Amino acid sequence: MRQAFRLLPLPLCIASVLAVHHPGAMARDDIEPDWSLCPLIESVPAFPDAQPATGSPGDRASLPTDIAGDNLAGVDGESVEYSGNVTLRRGDQFLGADNLEYRAEDSTYVATGRVRYQDSGMRLVAKHLEGDQEADTHRVDDVTYQLTERRGNGGAERIEMKGSQGSLYGSTYSTCSPDDRWWELRAERIDIDNDKGQGIARNATLRLGKVPVLYVPIFAFPTDNRRKTGLLYPSISYSSRNGFDWRQPIYLNLAPHYDMTLEPRLMTNRGLLLGTEFRYRTDGGRGILDVEMLPSDRLARDGRAEEVADGIPQENRRKDNRGMIRFSGRQNLDDRWQARSNVRWISDPRYIEDSSSTLNGRTNFSFKSDVGVYGRGRTWDAAVNADYWQLGDYTRTETILPYHRLPRAYVNWEDDFGNSRFIAGMSADITRFQHANSEAKPGGTRVDFKPWLSMPLEGSAWFVTPTVAWRHTAYELEDALARQIGDANGTRADASPSRSLPIASVDAGVYFDRDTLFRGESHLQTLEPRLFYLYVPYRDQLGLPRFDTQNMSYSWGQLFRDNRFTGADRQADANQLTLALTTRLVNSETGRETLSASIGQIRYFEDSRVGLTANSPVIPQGKSTWIADASYEINDRWSIGGTYHWNPASRQEDLASVRTRYLIGDDGVVNLSYRYRRNASNQRDLLEQVDLSFLYPINPSWSLVGRYYYSLLDNQLLEGIAGVQWDSCCMSARLVGRRYVRNFRGEMNDAIQLEIEFKGLGSAGPETAGRLRRAILGYHREDLYLVPPPDVRNDDGDPPSADDDIFQ
Repeated sequence: MRQAFRLLPLPLCIASVLAVHHPGAMARDDIEPDWSLCPLIESVPAFPDAQPATGSPGDRASLPTDIAGDNLAGVDGESVEYSGNVTLRRGDQFLGADNLEYRAEDSTYVATGRVRYQDSGMRLVAKHLEGDQEADTHRVDDVTYQLTERRGNGGAERIEMKGSQGSLYGSTYSTCSPDDRWWELRAERIDIDNDKGQGIARNATLRLGKVPVLYVPIFAFPTDNRRKTGLLYPSISYSSRNGFDWRQPIYLNLAPHYDMTLEPRLMTNRGLLLGTEFRYRTDGGRGILDVEMLPSDRLARDGRAEEVADGIPQENRRKDNRGMIRFSGRQNLDDRWQARSNVRWISDPRYIEDSSSTLNGRTNFSFKSDVGVYGRGRTWDAAVNADYWQLGDYTRTETILPYHRLPRAYVNWEDDFGNSRFIAGMSADITRFQHANSEAKPGGTRVDFKPWLSMPLEGSAWFVTPTVAWRHTAYELEDALARQIGDANGTRADASPSRSLPIASVDAGVYFDRDTLFRGESHLQTLEPRLFYLYVPYRDQLGLPRFDTQNMSYSWGQLFRDNRFTGADRQADANQLTLALTTRLVNSETGRETLSASIGQIRYFEDSRVGLTANSPVIPQGKSTWIADASYEINDRWSIGGTYHWNPASRQEDLASVRTRYLIGDDGVVNLSYRYRRNASNQRDLLEQVDLSFLYPINPSWSLVGRYYYSLLDNQLLEGIAGVQWDSCCMSARLVGRRYVRNFRGEMNDAIQLEIEFKGLGSAGPETAGRLRRAILGYHREDLYLVPPPDVRNDDGDPPSADDDIFQ
């Protein structure tokens, strides 16, 4: 045949429009659905005479089409007819039929008898295929298809195509097995326009079994990655505070580089909230603006008498008209510098508590906004930024807020020289501090400068690193703050105090190892003694303000730091030696740690007298609290770990923590932990908690989930979760009840949530999987060795993203 016969465009979005782009499609979780319960039944089995579906669709246009058949009749260039096992092949495409007739004079064709098509994404069978190559019109009758790149199957009574446009009549789609249809999406007609990237479905019905549960007379949806305006999935829930809660997101495609989601939210106990999320991207930048407005919140009106009776200050009470604004954005300035911002505003300190159902809301007494320009090079990083704090706990006053830094500039530098024999570094910081309550807490400016030099010496099994540094900190204080400090110390007010002192340390360690047998398996056992000597002379620092400095929590890392305070307002004096020992058992075959154990203590040769205030206790000469930490894998399913702090002065523990985890089957997990902490200075108990969480599979389809998080010190439940999960091949459901602390006063809230997921299509109801992942470590087994994700953004901003080009 001289005239090429183009292989037909049969996969004209037949699969993609039904599989992903449906009314309200919206990703609810980044976890792939579990298809393990699905039997290996395909509506269209593989074709034995088809070539492997390899190659890219983008290669098809440049490849020839090979035609073969048992018999050929007709005149080349006019009309030909192939019969008997007719096949057409091009790249990853295959078309098979019993008969194929092609008329060159009018460019029409007809394929009949066992029409089969396959490419890298799908397979389909049909009874009849005809079309006009010149006019680019095609018709396929009685179609059944099977997706191969992802799960999904269905069919259509007929498909009509003209160029980039087409229509599917009587179409169906489901990810369920053909003989076990838990759910199915049906549409009387779907019109597709690939040039516009849009489809329109008419009389669409979602069925559970044979029962229709959702009917949509007409809706538009995208057929490719181009965004389209339309409705997203609603979220429906109920809680004792909000009542019946309905959210209906509406997506607005405004431009290629920005869009918006409107989210009206009806809460029967409170009123109508309007939320918006505006997103944009630029060359090297992106940003998100969230706005929520809740006018005439009935919760504010109904709770006013309670707030007055509880003595809540006027400025901390709920406002009648409430809302929140949040902006997060970043912009690359060049290959080294980036501008970032994370700005938040709430109408009143009770807004987050009333709008959130997270346990973390109990500890977020403040919210930080920050803007800045940040840079990073091979040997340095620097920034100029500013931050601002807002009260988020109505039971507190603004005096508890940290100081604003308006502005702050810092630079850190570190490099080696002398053929890497020496490493030099420097950190410098200048900050202007202001407070929300400037009358009670006046501010000032601080300059902190710390150059240092170290000489690392090391061999294959040892290291010694001496380091010397000099720290200079100077202030320019507001007169009111200088007077406050002078009055507190009984001295003359000094608006320009300063502190300078040297810091010297030596860090040394040895590494021993040997091969050994443990539990009948080959292991590498290590013994790692380490010494850390620190000397810092005493300087009286009571004349210095305290802007951002606190005591660090006593922990394993604190054994090897040169300061036990955060911030620059205090530098601890020290003449001390840390003695530490670590041993490990590493499986020689798998490389995993079977056992790890560490113990350490600080020996103080002199009293450490610098404290946060004049009343801070002195750390006496002698021995510090012992720190011991250990973890042990009993077997491949059961692990246990613990941390213990023993105070020789009080002869009792300052901290005790025990944690254990047991894996059940392929999906189940049980976590149990106990935590206790005591204030070492005044011997007051700070916390005592137990935390039990689990996912217990009853059988492959049913499982129980739960959490019991309880404060023994307060005799109060912090969070309780009880739920049941059901899973099938193509559908799942979660019913979860939750009781949790909603504020610092320990007041409780209750919620019941039901989520139904149609695998490969989407889910309806409030998102529950994310809550369970945070509450149950290992809820998805890839989370086993990770810290549970937070419920809210960190106060310091979002974590770095892959889009942050200069911060990889």
